[in-house]
Amino acid sequence: MGTDAMQGYYAARAPEYDRVYDKPERQADLRAIEAWLPTVFHGSRLVEVACGTGYWSRFLAPVVQEMLGIDASVETLSIARRRVTAAHALFAVGDAYRLPACPGGFSAAFAGFWFSHIPQERVALFLQGLHATLAPGARVVFLDNRYVEGSSTPIAETDAFGNTYQLRRLQDGSTHRVLKNFPSEQALRSALEGAARQVRMHAWPHYWALEYVL
Repeated sequence: MGTDAMQGYYAARAPEYDRVYDKPERQADLRAIEAWLPTVFHGSRLVEVACGTGYWSRFLAPVVQEMLGIDASVETLSIARRRVTAAHALFAVGDAYRLPACPGGFSAAFAGFWFSHIPQERVALFLQGLHATLAPGARVVFLDNRYVEGSSTPIAETDAFGNTYQLRRLQDGSTHRVLKNFPSEQALRSALEGAARQVRMHAWPHYWALEYVL
């Protein structure tokens, strides 16, 4: 799924995006993550990559010093801006592979449910660009899905690079082929080798989070 196709998918999905958080079997996980995640970023200058509708932004904005949410979709950003109105929280259209510079560097970064949409052949490029915007010692968290049979959308296809794809149907009746990878802990650690320290993996039944210091 190319960048334009992905943007089109999320633009169409924006009004119903947050329904993924309504799944009953995921509620305990979500409450635990919502309590934990803000503790990581207290007092930071945070860049949130692929902030979407601001579901996670609303938990982070109250504890950070500054916050910039970046997303490629105007439609999801409009929801985020309505949801998070704090003056120190800004939202802007942007490219996850070409993140804006910050004087002195951001002191933290968060990406929720974005890492799984990065083609495996572009992971190194994304990490290089992300780390270039951060100050030494910055703390980073990636949060994403674990594959759980019966809860996750089934994998429909695997390409030559090992990327996996799901077929997702929206309320308007359209069906979209969406890249959705489920990397192993070893793959995540290998991608960060030489660039990160204090690497910690957190796991819940339906989600994982990778936390590290640059």
